[in-house]
Amino acid sequence: MTAALPSEREAALGLLRWYVEMGADEAIAETPATRLALPPPAPPARPSPPSPRVVAAAPPPALAESAAEAAQSARRLAASAESVEALASLVGQFDECPLKRTATNTVFADGNPAASVMIVGEAPGADEDRIGRPFVGRSGQLLDRMLATIGLDRTTVLITNVIYWRPPGNRTPTAAEIAACLPFVLRHIALVRPKVLVLCGGTAAGTLLPQREGITRLRGRWFDLAIPGLDAPVSTLPTYHPSFLLRAPERKREAWRDLLALQARLAAS
Repeated sequence: MTAALPSEREAALGLLRWYVEMGADEAIAETPATRLALPPPAPPARPSPPSPRVVAAAPPPALAESAAEAAQSARRLAASAESVEALASLVGQFDECPLKRTATNTVFADGNPAASVMIVGEAPGADEDRIGRPFVGRSGQLLDRMLATIGLDRTTVLITNVIYWRPPGNRTPTAAEIAACLPFVLRHIALVRPKVLVLCGGTAAGTLLPQREGITRLRGRWFDLAIPGLDAPVSTLPTYHPSFLLRAPERKREAWRDLLALQARLAAS
């Protein structure tokens, strides 16, 4: 009698039992792995691409040309002013500084146009833009108190800025914006002919002085500043801006020394 052949299922189960008895009780992969073989070599490292060279973006040619044209127009207009009143009118009509488009008012000057002391700050803030006069906010109130300690006020000084329109958000003016206003500022100084020029803050000092140092190094030092249209240089004293003193009151002691130096210079003149 012929023995019945096992079914495929029974044969498979029998093979699995034999695998388990032999210790092969875990399925890993469909193909066997040779554990004693060396690992395959790693692929060669690909060189990383060189880092892109970072360069400062040049202004678009149209913007550079418009900035140069604005400065040239300002120089031409400023040179034509024969009085402070005429200069103020020209500044009010000047439309080539982009800041004028976002400002409420042109902030030209405040005080006595015949004063022997001329104070130059940075730019109008929100209060100055709203009212149309320089240094009328908190920093202006501090400036008034500082001047009062050495016997000065707005009837004995003239106050202006290197920028006549408020930069949005009170940001620092750009070089192009300063260049568009600088001819008017220089002409203003020449027309007033002050005995002493006080530069409040790093922007004013960096704009008018040839020295390229920070305000902490410049303040308290006297400079002879040559102004086009004046026969002799103007005694010039850089000092901290009152808005900086509001943020850093520990610097008021240095500002007080600057005020005493100003008082001594005026007494000797």
